[in-house]
Amino acid sequence: MIAASLVGSAVVLLGNTAAAAAVLSPTPAQTTGPFYPVDFPLDADADLLIASGDATMAQGTPTHVIGHVLDRDGQPVRGARVEIWQCDAFGRYHHPRDGGGADPNFQGFGAATANAEGAWRFRTIRPVAYPGRTPHIHFSVLPPGGERFTTQMYVAGEPQNDTDFVLSGVRDPEARARLVVPLIPADDVVEAGALLGRFEIVLGEV
Repeated sequence: MIAASLVGSAVVLLGNTAAAAAVLSPTPAQTTGPFYPVDFPLDADADLLIASGDATMAQGTPTHVIGHVLDRDGQPVRGARVEIWQCDAFGRYHHPRDGGGADPNFQGFGAATANAEGAWRFRTIRPVAYPGRTPHIHFSVLPPGGERFTTQMYVAGEPQNDTDFVLSGVRDPEARARLVVPLIPADDVVEAGALLGRFEIVLGEV
C-alpha cells in the first residue's frame, strides 16, 4: 500500500493540487482498446506490483501515479471508481487476445476510489512501448450515477508519442498535451528507484 503521507508529499512536490485542475479543460477521451480485462484479477487493488498470493515484485520500474477526478468547475468527484490497465514490462497484457505469457507477478489491472478531495493513487510500473504503440496507461472513470469515461495517459519525452495513432488522433495540441505526463525520480518521496507522475482527470465534454 502507498502511505497517505508519502502521497501527500508527492502532491506538494509536483505542484498545486485540485485547485490547479479547476482551470483545466476536460480531459480528452480515448479508446478503451482491445485489452480491457476479460477476467479481473482476484487482487484488483491500487498496487499492481504485487499480485495476490505472491510476494515477488513485478518486473519493471516502480511508478507511482497520483491525481484527482474533478468536474469542469474544479470540484472533486467523490466516490468515482478509477481503473487502470496496462501491459507488463515486456509489452504483454493479461488478456487472451494478447497470446499469454504476461508477467505473472504483475497485476495488470487496478482500481481505486476517489476520496473526498477526488484524489486517487496507483503503484504500478513505468509503461513501455510495444509494436504500434507508445508507452501508455489506460484509465477508466465511473463517477457515481454517471457515465463511464475512458482515456489514456502517456509519458513525456517518449519519441513514439509523435507517431502514435491514438495520441495523434487528438488534433488539438493543447488537448493532446493534457494526456502527456512527466515521470520524475522520486526516491526520497515514495520508494527507492521509483518514478512519480500526476495525471489530473477533468470530466466533461471537450
